Amino acid sequence: MSSTPKYYVVWRGREPGIYRTWEACQQQVAGFPCALFKSFKSEDEAKAAFANAPEPNSASGAPHADAASQGADHAEKPSDTRSYKPAAGPKGCPPPPPDWRHDTVLPLPPEVKADALAVDAACSGNPGPMEYRGVYLATGQQIFHYGPVHGTNNIGEFLAIVHALALLKQRGRTMTIYTDSRNALLWVKARKCRTKLERTPRTEQLFQLIERAEQWLRTHDYSDIPIIKWETKRWGEVPADFGRK
Repeated sequence: MSSTPKYYVVWRGREPGIYRTWEACQQQVAGFPCALFKSFKSEDEAKAAFANAPEPNSASGAPHADAASQGADHAEKPSDTRSYKPAAGPKGCPPPPPDWRHDTVLPLPPEVKADALAVDAACSGNPGPMEYRGVYLATGQQIFHYGPVHGTNNIGEFLAIVHALALLKQRGRTMTIYTDSRNALLWVKARKCRTKLERTPRTEQLFQLIERAEQWLRTHDYSDIPIIKWETKRWGEVPADFGRK
């Protein structure tokens, strides 16, 4: 048995924090629904993983992109980019990542960066009640959420990207943003929300938000932040998905 010390980060459990033994970690996560935890080889790695994720806002609602990470040793990532079909996770939770994927608690494909934000929107009807959110891929933590408000899915996808860009710039962070919406990518590139939704008293609040987003895009340089299309057919649903399909 190896005597190498381990440090266990608990993001979601009875008492989130950093623990020096598996027994202490287990007390926080055993039987806890969709517990979020992982082992690290050094205290510095553990502290960085626990502290360096973007801070969540005060929006209510539990994140949907959770995973129950195993408190076991993690092997190094293989050099090939083989496909990964995750085993089933605990009931109601996504599956854990492969053993070699030690940079995240989510079942991400090898080519997807974990130090990144994924954004998505959901809309009941078109138009209808719309909401969007952003999830940090290293921990599965919901970073921001907006809605519901009367709108369309495309508008939500556009606003989610701009929200992520503005948040990263505000905090001096540079990381990849993933979206599964081609329309939103084109709208952000054009710095214009090209929606056909009618502006009415019911949608006035949303259009004011759109105008602020367009103004932000016109007045800020975000060329250092990659915005990448999430390839749903190859990678499955984006981790920020609301699971309503």
